[in-house]
Amino acid sequence: MGIKYSVPESFTSYRDTVRVELRKIIDSCPSVLRNILLYHMGWQDEHGHPCSRESGKFIRSTLCLLSCQAVGGDMSQIMPAAAAIELIHNFSLIHDDIEDASDERHHRLTVWKLWGQSQAINAGDAMFTLAYLALLRLKERGITDEKIASSTKMLSLACLELCEGQYLDVEYENRLDTTIEDYLGMAAKKTAALFAVSTSLGAYLGSEDSKLVDSFHLFGKELGIGYQICDDILGIWGMKKSIGKSVSDISQRKKTLPVVYGLQNSEGEVRERLEKIYSQKSIEGEDITEVTKILDQLGTKDYAENLAEQHYQKALAHLEATRLDTPRQAQLKETARLLLKRNL
Repeated sequence: MGIKYSVPESFTSYRDTVRVELRKIIDSCPSVLRNILLYHMGWQDEHGHPCSRESGKFIRSTLCLLSCQAVGGDMSQIMPAAAAIELIHNFSLIHDDIEDASDERHHRLTVWKLWGQSQAINAGDAMFTLAYLALLRLKERGITDEKIASSTKMLSLACLELCEGQYLDVEYENRLDTTIEDYLGMAAKKTAALFAVSTSLGAYLGSEDSKLVDSFHLFGKELGIGYQICDDILGIWGMKKSIGKSVSDISQRKKTLPVVYGLQNSEGEVRERLEKIYSQKSIEGEDITEVTKILDQLGTKDYAENLAEQHYQKALAHLEATRLDTPRQAQLKETARLLLKRNL
């Protein structure tokens, strides 16, 4: 596909605001680690020279801010929480690149390729720690100790789910019996947990209505699952220049939704061939082409797109359940549409 997608223009202003907060937090890190973190964020090159190669679109932190505003909260008051979410996301990316042996992210060498696996782990751990220090900055913005403690618990539980999902993602690489139910459970943890805490934490810090928080949590969860499915589609049919990664999900033997569906719905020689290819230690060259061809024949892309659409509609239903009618809610709907239809 290779289709680049856009996000609302407002994302730029949210990203710029979160970036200011993130820069303050990362600058408090010891210098030997700070340089690596600034490189990962795209704010300097590997030699320590400033540059402006932005890393990511700050989707999760923006969802947090939009959710806060949608329930009538003050965005500026919860900025440290949005920064904390972005730090957790980037901690997971640094470690994920090691686990997947990815050479590139956002068209640049990954942290572990430049500094080695050990130092990349240290850098990721530092990013993780900074996230919790960021939450403590909420007190300076007038957030109560009780809400800070609850926010810490919410983010911690999401992190545990994220780690479990990452474990399952790696575990499934060596299995041929992964079911669609297994996949959806993994996606709900690996990706959707952080989406869900982004929206629910924003709503929690911006309101006192627990029912609103629950609805925003479910909205984020469905959005996250749909987002992962779209990533799976791009991971097979997307072009490298679009996704910014150096290897495809097939070469890594990832049990993404199209592959899981293909293994479950193939028979005879086709299934035997898929199983044989996915039993190899690595998938390269003509085998990648053959897998893609088989998945096309089995209609796996259409199935994945339809399932992503279902989760998109569920996400909208949870947002509608809030009965809010604000410009920010409309912005959340538009954001969901763009995130889940970027490959369709």
